[in-house]
Formats: sequence, C-alpha cells, structure tokens
Amino acid sequence: MEKIAISILLVLVGIFLGIIGYIIVNYIRGKRANQEAEKTLEKARKEAEKVKRDYILEAKEEAQKIKIDTDKEVKEKKSELKEAEERLITRENNMDRRDQTLQNREQMLEEKENNIINKQRDLEREQEKVEEIKKEQIDLLEKISGYSKEEAKKLVMKRVEEMMSLEVASYIKDKESEAKLEADKKAKSLLVASMQKYAADVANEQTVTVVGLPNDDMKGRIIGREGRNIRTIESVTGVDLIIDDTPEALVVSSFDPLRREIARITIETLVKDGRIHPARIEEVYDKTVKEMHNKIIEMGNDALFKLGITKVDPELIELLGKLHFRTSYGQNVLQHSIEVAELTGIMAAELGENVNLAKRAGLFHDIGKSIDHEVEGSHVDLGSELAHKYKENDVVINAIESHHGNKEATSVISELVAIADALSASRPGARNDSLENYVKRLQDLEAIGNEMKGVQSTYAIQAGRELRVIVKPEEIDDLGSYKVARDIKEKIESELQYPGTIKVVVIRETRATEEAK
Repeated sequence: MEKIAISILLVLVGIFLGIIGYIIVNYIRGKRANQEAEKTLEKARKEAEKVKRDYILEAKEEAQKIKIDTDKEVKEKKSELKEAEERLITRENNMDRRDQTLQNREQMLEEKENNIINKQRDLEREQEKVEEIKKEQIDLLEKISGYSKEEAKKLVMKRVEEMMSLEVASYIKDKESEAKLEADKKAKSLLVASMQKYAADVANEQTVTVVGLPNDDMKGRIIGREGRNIRTIESVTGVDLIIDDTPEALVVSSFDPLRREIARITIETLVKDGRIHPARIEEVYDKTVKEMHNKIIEMGNDALFKLGITKVDPELIELLGKLHFRTSYGQNVLQHSIEVAELTGIMAAELGENVNLAKRAGLFHDIGKSIDHEVEGSHVDLGSELAHKYKENDVVINAIESHHGNKEATSVISELVAIADALSASRPGARNDSLENYVKRLQDLEAIGNEMKGVQSTYAIQAGRELRVIVKPEEIDDLGSYKVARDIKEKIESELQYPGTIKVVVIRETRATEEAK
C-alpha cells in the first residue's frame, strides 16, 4: 500500500515537473521568438531608413537636375526675349527713321505742289495775255481785210474745195481701180496657190462593176437551175447581173453604188465558198449588209483622220461614211467633201483663219446628201438640221446653209467653203451631167414603185428598162399584184419621160418558216 502511494506520488511529481518543464521551455521559446522578432523589426527598420535615405537622395538629385534644367531654360528664354527686344528696338528705330523720311518727302511734295500751283497760275495769266493779244490781232486783221473770221474761213475753204475737187475725184478713181486690180490679182493668186497645194485625181463614178470568176463554169452555178440563183441575187440585192461571153467575168449593174458594192461582195463570197443556192445567197447578203455598216463607219473615221478633225458624234461619222456611196453628177460626194475641206483649209491658212474649223465646215457642207434620198427636203436644209442636231459650230452651220446661196454668209470661212465647193465641182472631168440625169431617172422610177401601198421594195435594173417590185404577201394577193403592176405602169407613163420601154415586174412570194429544236 505504501508502495502504491509512493508510486502515485512520484507520478504526480513527474507530472508536475513535466508541466513546469513544459512551461519553462515555452517561456524560453517565447522569449527567443520575441528576441528574433525584435531583431527582424530592427533590421526592417534599418532597411526602411536606408531606403528612405536613398529615395531622399534620389529626390534631391532629381530636384537638383530639374532646377539646373529650369535655370538653363529660363536663361535661354531670357536670351531669346532679349534678342527679340533688341530686334523690336531696331525695327522701331528703322520705322522712326522711315517715318521721318516720309515726313520729309511729304514736306518736299507739298512744296513742289505749291510751286506747281504758282507756276500754273502764272501760265494762266500768261495765257490770258496771249489770248488778249491774239484777239486784238484778229480784230485788227478783220478791220484791215474787211472780212470777219468766219467769212474768211468760208472763203478759203470754198477756194480750196474748188481747186482740189477735181484732183480728189481723180485720185479716188485711180485708187479704186488700183484696189480692184490688186484684189482680183490677190484672189487669183490665192486660188491658184490653193489648187497647186491640193492635187487629187479626178474619178467619175460608173454604174457597173466587173466581178472576176475563177472559171466559166462558175457562171452556170451563179445562174442556177432554171435561173433561180440569179433571180434570188437580183431580188435581194436590187442589182442587174449581166452574164455575157466575156471570159471569167460577170457585170453588176446598178445606179446605186452601195447596192452595187454589197452585190459584188456577196457574189465574191459565194464564189469563194462554193455553196450557191437561194438560202445561202440570202444568208451571205444579210452578213454582207452588216459588214458594210462597219465599213461605212470606217470610211467616215478615215476621212476625219485624214483631215485631222476630232470630237465628232458617232452617228454623224456614219452619215459621213455613207457619202462614199452617194454621187453628184458622177462625182463621189465623200471625195468631193474631203477635197472641199482641204481647199478650204489651205485658203483659210493663207488668210489667217481657223484652219481646223474651216476643214470641218468644208467636210460637212454636203452632209445632208447622206439622207436626202430617205427624207424629204433639199440637202442644204437637211444638212442644217443635222448640224443643229449634233451641236456643230455656228460657222459650220452657216457654211452648210450658205454654200449654195440659200442664206447670206456670216463669216469668211463660209465664203471659202462656197469657193472651194465651186472649184471642186468645176474642175475638168470632175462631174458628168448625163450620168446624174440617168441616176435621177432611175431614182424617180424606184420612188414611183415605193409610193404604192403594199410595196416592200423596188429596184430599177437593166439600165432602167425593167422595174422589179417586191410586194408584201400579207397585204397584196395574186390578183392585187396585177393591179399594182398596171397602176405603176400608168403612173410611169403619166409622170416620166424615158427612151424605149420599161418592163414592170411585180413579185409576190410567201414563205413558211419553222425551227426544229
């Protein structure tokens, strides 16, 4: 029992001592931690003070640097201000000197003005004295001569007029004669010089075109079975084909150069292709008509390029190209227009006028002839309307209106165009009156056929001995075709004068066309 009590006591003492030891250890650890914390705080405090000192030093250095820069900038500004102030002072001194100079000059001018005024007054007084003396002398002369000033003046003028009247009249007459001779001489010289500078071949338009064939067998193929090919060609082109004994050639006859050219190209294309039948003929003809349209535009552009004319409306270029297929008394109208433009430009250059405007007026003076066979009216009126429509220059319009004397010329260029037109037309061989009459008769023949109701197209062929009329099948029946032929015959007999006889052929054809797709 006693041992148990001692054991318990020892356990209790051990526990107590353990607690006391634990307390002492914790105390020592806490004290040591406090010491470490104080050291850490002290170290942090020292580092903070060091950083603070470093920042303070940097701030002082920056402040010192800023102060130095500021002082330097202030010094520079002061220097600039000082220089500006010196310049202002110098400028002010210069202005003061200039002001003083102007004041001195103004004072001198005032003195000069006063001197001039005084001299003017002296001159006026002297002038008054001179007028008084002159008046006294005139009065004295009037008293001595017995004539007043006006009477003496009239008497002297009358005697001079009597003495010089005959001499003046003779002088004026001589000068007028000299002026007329000189004007005629200069005009002739100008015309001769212009014609010498422009030289072009004279070529008359014919009414036939010869088409070469590779062999005589081709003639039979062109004629076709029972003549169907040749009839188709003549029908669609409106020309007359003459196939005679001439080897390897056939003749295309028509008064219209455009129809003749289209027919020639169509035949040549068919000959090269080798396929000749009605359907192919019509196909090639339609294609040729389209190509001819492009060729007409090309001819118009070539004429403009040759003359150096620019800024022309495309529609007007096409009308200009059509003049190539228009004749006037056998003279090609496009070539005539180019020739007139060249001559007008040369004469304008000699007289110092606008050469480009003169060429433009000369080129377009006959532009109305491109549509005078389609639209009612003279080529002068139609040309004037076209020029107004395409906004041509007023000088060009007046040249068109006045080149045949329909209106008065308002410019030198208009007069030159009329002169050049007369020169071009009057050259030997330039025109052929009989050809123009022939063409006019054929045009009248076709016009009679086209006036009939239900007529689609009319062609004069066989040199005017045959009139071929194509009617619209939906409007004219077979019996009506005979009536149309008779009406045209009667109208030709009553309105036209012609040699021999004219055969009227009315063609009515109905076609049914479908496309298999």
